[in-house]
Amino acid sequence: MITKLLSRGGLVLIVAVLFVVPQFCFTVDEREQVIITQFGEYKRTIQQPGLAFKLPFLQTVNRFDRRILVSDAPQAEYLTQDKKRLVADPVTRWRIKDPLLFYKTVRDQSGARARLDDLVFSELRREVASHTFVAVIGAKREPIMDAVAASAREKASEFGIEVVDVRIKRADLPKEVQSSVFARMQAEREREAKRYRSEGEEEAAKLRAQTDKERTIVLAEAEQAAQKLRGEGDGAATTIYAAAYGKDPEFYAFLRSLQAYEMFLGKRSTLLLSADSDLFRYLGSPHAPAAKK
Repeated sequence: MITKLLSRGGLVLIVAVLFVVPQFCFTVDEREQVIITQFGEYKRTIQQPGLAFKLPFLQTVNRFDRRILVSDAPQAEYLTQDKKRLVADPVTRWRIKDPLLFYKTVRDQSGARARLDDLVFSELRREVASHTFVAVIGAKREPIMDAVAASAREKASEFGIEVVDVRIKRADLPKEVQSSVFARMQAEREREAKRYRSEGEEEAAKLRAQTDKERTIVLAEAEQAAQKLRGEGDGAATTIYAAAYGKDPEFYAFLRSLQAYEMFLGKRSTLLLSADSDLFRYLGSPHAPAAKK
């Protein structure tokens, strides 16, 4: 009987401890920070991880994340300095720097994201309005976003928030403008392609003309050299012929006659010549003298 009472008493004590102890103490994770309030009134801030204590049933533990958080704002339209519409979706990285001020001003993360989105939208709109479309989507995007982050950081400190940085995931034209812009870009590329092709054809015509000119010069020089060589050859041949004729005129006449016979006396050739023609003087007798006129 006593054993049963003791066992029941121990069980009741364990249940009471399990119920009451969480009302006295709690743990703080290294990823969070805590403020203690009593009936809504601030009492203290706990930022060190470990075991902490509070008054049971009177004080409330309010936990806040101390890690870097992300606020992904929806897409919105902005107007650039050159009056062009731009669609962008900024992303803000931030952390809770002052949990008490954060608790008093925005209460929780959803309220903080709403304030941050409005704040970043306002600062980004101001910066985009002071730059051209090409600058925003080009090399100046990072300095522009750094300026947005700096101004947003200054204003967000009023809510106990520290803005780490602001970036744009995507910057593009509105959908209703994209088709006309792409058509204009295509026309521009086609115009450049035509210009490159015409320049290429002009350069090719210049190269062909230069090549034809050089070819004509080379052929003319070659023909000139050939004519010179032929003239020199004819002169040398004439000299040889004259020398040979001077040594034995009769033999030279006989050789020329044989060459003439070979040229016009072919198969089935018929010639009608007088009997005293010089052409037949070697056919009758090689030593016959030439006919006298």
